[in-house]
Amino acid sequence: MATIHDVARLAGVSTSTVSRVLSRSRAVQPESARKVLAAAEQLGYRYNAVARALRTQRSGTIGMLVPQISNPFFPALVEAVERRLAREGLELFLCDSQRDVDVEARRLRALVERQVDGVIISPYDLTASAPAVQALVGQLPIIQVDRRVDGALTDWVGVDDAAGFTQVVDHLVAVGRRRTVFVSSELTNYSARARLDAVNAALRRHGLSAAQEPLLGHFEVEWGIAAAGEVDLDAVDGIVCGNDAIALGMLRGLRQRGVTVPNDVAVTGFDDIPFAAIADPPLTTVRQQWDAMADECVRLLLQPAAHGPRSIAITPSLQVRESTPHPPGRPVSG
Repeated sequence: MATIHDVARLAGVSTSTVSRVLSRSRAVQPESARKVLAAAEQLGYRYNAVARALRTQRSGTIGMLVPQISNPFFPALVEAVERRLAREGLELFLCDSQRDVDVEARRLRALVERQVDGVIISPYDLTASAPAVQALVGQLPIIQVDRRVDGALTDWVGVDDAAGFTQVVDHLVAVGRRRTVFVSSELTNYSARARLDAVNAALRRHGLSAAQEPLLGHFEVEWGIAAAGEVDLDAVDGIVCGNDAIALGMLRGLRQRGVTVPNDVAVTGFDDIPFAAIADPPLTTVRQQWDAMADECVRLLLQPAAHGPRSIAITPSLQVRESTPHPPGRPVSG
């Protein structure tokens, strides 16, 4: 059976270089990496990651737990995190909590038992998820992303909801839409509460209030379709959705009611998932900076805080498309 020393001799490099290449623990010159991989393949050598973990007490793996992988926001975030971890020679272990705090707690315990080197979590529930998250504090590095829980003293990375919805409301007012309704998720998670507060604050800046009480359900297409039937079209000329999934459902539900977007009512989303640009009509929305979010999550994991938890809110950007009127002279976003 081939050993790491055999691979090093055939490749003409040191055993430490072989280890760095195969474990992806540190960057290696491309030519050296090519020689090591070729030698390992020729000799049939397989790197034993378990043995390395036992020696170093590090697994080279980061756990990530999201509340619902079918929500299009999360695959985009997961992909960005995985790319960023790969640049550091780290692997991703992904779990889905299935919007269930009991499942979430079990997944977190499983990640710890598998000796991951850190955890990135988007907690499902603002309050009910807190005990499981708090239990990790002090055991290993933990970053909350997008959502967070009450009371847990961990680092957090997410979007600046206030900046995003300020851009949305400013845009709607600029195109003459001042009678809005907010359609979002029930206020059981951080994002739902933060986004409702952000919309109300943005309206107050213009001396406005909502034309209809918020319609709150779930961050899902199905809720958007259902909520379209609850919009008071005699009172509302703009619909602000808490995410793109709701907005895409809203477009479909309004079409079923015979409503024309944006002539009868404007619709906006939040996230800029890939489907937003190809919706009918293409969706005006707020673009999340997934790569920047992933960069900050990994940076905080690798650079432990010296003085208390850190919070990083990343400013998003408005993408104006055909689901809202356009101010004169403003180009349509891609």
